[in-house]
Amino acid sequence: MDLDRRLALMLLAAPVLFILAFFAVPFGVVVLESFHTSDGAWGLSQYAKLFSSWFYLETLWFTFKIALWVTAASFLIGYPLAYYMTRIVTSRWLRRLLYIIVITPLFTSNIVRSFGWMILLGRRGLVNDTLLATSMIDQPLQLLSNELSIVIGMTYIMTPFMVLTITAVLQNIDTTLEVAARDLGANWLTTFTKVTFPLSLPGVVAGTLIVFTLTVSAYVTPSILSGGKKTVMSMLIFQQYASIFDFRFGATLSVALLITTLLLITLYRLAGKPRARKPEQGIPT
Repeated sequence: MDLDRRLALMLLAAPVLFILAFFAVPFGVVVLESFHTSDGAWGLSQYAKLFSSWFYLETLWFTFKIALWVTAASFLIGYPLAYYMTRIVTSRWLRRLLYIIVITPLFTSNIVRSFGWMILLGRRGLVNDTLLATSMIDQPLQLLSNELSIVIGMTYIMTPFMVLTITAVLQNIDTTLEVAARDLGANWLTTFTKVTFPLSLPGVVAGTLIVFTLTVSAYVTPSILSGGKKTVMSMLIFQQYASIFDFRFGATLSVALLITTLLLITLYRLAGKPRARKPEQGIPT
């Protein structure tokens, strides 16, 4: 027993040391640095600078607004696709082909995919050329360097994560429950809303959290598709570290982004928890 316990502790020590060395310690350094003032003393001047400027607050709000739009769009695209792959498609080879199509973009660099969207959404890109050729518009639309282009690019990148997490849960749902609901007279919509969707909520929650957190911290795609006209927090943090060399304020922005994200995730999880229902009291006789 002692030998097994020692072996277990040794196996556990490696990942614990890795997390401490490459996450906990660097994060602690960033947090401590955010409480340093410009003259090296301890204080909250960096946070006062952050919350007293509308520019930084608007950038923080814009970042989370983009993340919310991308999360919603990824869900609206990803859930029907995941449902189609697990419930509609019966051919095994077709299902595998769809999995390959969904996963393949993940093996491509975000930079390449972002430049691809620049070609598609440009003034002389495929989208504008098609709309002009079909006489749907008279002048090319401004589809780049705005909020829409960032949402489109990030949705394309994040949708596979939503599809994969929801698919994993849908596959494990006992289909006999859906069959039983139909046998009892429920139509497809009732079966979906009362049986399938509630049972798939763990996948929806997991996919939502993954997409939201990855979008909040995204840098490459927003910086390319925004054309420098829109700024998200990751771009602002990179600017503080790489251009202005204000490491303390960069640390403050990083901590503020992380804490705000964790608070929103916590509220989301709390809102999604089922509330305990009080037992109904019988009518006294």
